[in-house]
Amino acid sequence: MGERVDTFRYLLRDRDSIFTEAFDAVFTSENIEVKKSAPQCPKMNAFAERWVRTVRAGCTDRMLIADVRHLRVVLDEYATHYNARRTHQGDGLSLRAPLDDPNVIPFPAHRITRTKILGGLINECSAASY
Repeated sequence: MGERVDTFRYLLRDRDSIFTEAFDAVFTSENIEVKKSAPQCPKMNAFAERWVRTVRAGCTDRMLIADVRHLRVVLDEYATHYNARRTHQGDGLSLRAPLDDPNVIPFPAHRITRTKILGGLINECSAASY
């Protein structure tokens, strides 16, 4: 990690046996706190990896991030899009976003408008107002 070691505060890792006490000691010696995934949540790491893959494929792999502030703005915008507007197939959501009101039935739109998100990297479609 070289000169950048001071920028890290935490190491997040799972409870795999390949990570020994010596492994953790290397980070602890640099004042980096080692945080392990919860033992009662064995799928925690899989969910985190899936989220990282989704963000990379849908957003960050397609743009040049200038600095930490820019990254935070982009990730906040993408998280809002992902949770409030992006359709999802799994978890019984039936192509709805997680924050959609389940009591509202979407009607098919005759006209659709497109809103550009993150400079056109992502497009959101909605029914056009008449």
